[in-house]
Amino acid sequence: MSNTTLSNPINAAIAHLAENLRRSTVQVSTPNGEIGSGIIWRSNGLIITNAHVVSGASAIVQLADGRSFAAQVTQPDDRPGRSRRRWGRDLAALQIEATDLPAAAIASSSNLRVGDLVFAVGHPHGQASVTMGIVHTQSQQPWIQADIRLAPGNSGGPLPDAQGRVVGVNTMIVQGLGFAIPSEAIETFLQNESRPRLGVTLQPVLVSTSGQPRLGLLVLTVESDSPAADSLLVGDVLIGVDGWPLRNVNDFTQTIATKQFGESVQIDLLRGGNRQTQSIELAQPERMQVA
Repeated sequence: MSNTTLSNPINAAIAHLAENLRRSTVQVSTPNGEIGSGIIWRSNGLIITNAHVVSGASAIVQLADGRSFAAQVTQPDDRPGRSRRRWGRDLAALQIEATDLPAAAIASSSNLRVGDLVFAVGHPHGQASVTMGIVHTQSQQPWIQADIRLAPGNSGGPLPDAQGRVVGVNTMIVQGLGFAIPSEAIETFLQNESRPRLGVTLQPVLVSTSGQPRLGLLVLTVESDSPAADSLLVGDVLIGVDGWPLRNVNDFTQTIATKQFGESVQIDLLRGGNRQTQSIELAQPERMQVA
């Protein structure tokens, strides 16, 4: 009798928490039948999910109230050469044409402790579900590990704490443990998505100009459809930016970081031994329209 009485408030609190979490969790589906989950990160229609849920496919976002929207998918952070296990960046941001959505409450994952109660909300097998577990390990690795049941369809869904605040994005299960990307990594991902970038991979090299050695940045790769695609070539050596010589790698990256979309940057470079200057407009990356 006593145990039943004590458990009722707990059950009611968990049920209320689960209902609120379901409202800010969406189902993400693709034409090939794959189903995953996503989180309403902003009330203006910004949805966070895993890159592997939407990469290379169209996507439809279905809200808890039954409404469905075609999504615009920003470039997922699953670029070759970047280890997901190291960086925990199997992430993609979706945008839907909707406003006043029930955005999830977000909290820092750094405050989690081993043994803290956490939940997994998602759409395994196409059905909304909530499961409960505890934080198993909080290490220096960029993952939250939880003893919690995950199933196909949970990917991209929220990992909330006992107060219903999202502290991570559920991504995979390994040897019975759920792995989630911490909320801090998601905010970093979103900040990087909103900053201009050239779309090149660079390697520091020493070059000789006017008989003097100086720092250069060798272009190793150029991403197609990036701001640099029409101006830079693999093998170019960048030696200056906005009229200033490069003293170190940070000179270049910091200059780009201070720019706004639509502004131009002047790049001094060596191409085939000849010096030239290219003006590159830092246009905002186009989002891929999906339906």
